[in-house]
Amino acid sequence: MNTMEITKFVGAICGSLLVFLLIATASASIFDTRQEFAAFIIETDEPEAEDDAPAEEAVDVATLVAAADAAEGEGVFRKCAACHKLDGSNAVGPHLDGVVGRDKSAVPDFNYSGALAEVGGAWTVENLYAFLEDPKGYAPGTSMAFAGLAKSEERADVIAYLETYGN
Repeated sequence: MNTMEITKFVGAICGSLLVFLLIATASASIFDTRQEFAAFIIETDEPEAEDDAPAEEAVDVATLVAAADAAEGEGVFRKCAACHKLDGSNAVGPHLDGVVGRDKSAVPDFNYSGALAEVGGAWTVENLYAFLEDPKGYAPGTSMAFAGLAKSEERADVIAYLETYGN
């Protein structure tokens, strides 16, 4: 292969890269993708649909926990047992002996993230119920990585189990 053919190949590659660069520059000037939302609003004559979702009913947590099954709660607690113990010793999370009625972030020798101290108060049945539903929503900034228990029956069963264990 002589130098003229090599020069043709290099020229073709450089020309192709130049074409791609020009296409990228032209498309960037036409389409702005740095916006937070890359969408268009289309106006219609239809009125906006109102939220037809039913409002959340107030749950009587005390009644729900009183009717809960502590034996079922023991099974659900296995999800919690990865980080919490019931024998008085701390693990990844603080021990949960006597947690119902205990002050938040009150276990000695456990380094809390500070989010629970900001919330303050005691672990009432209602507070535990709300925390188990959405830990990060209840105490923003908590280091607890658990996503929460979606089913209200599971939350009530776990609280019933914790009430009977360690109190």
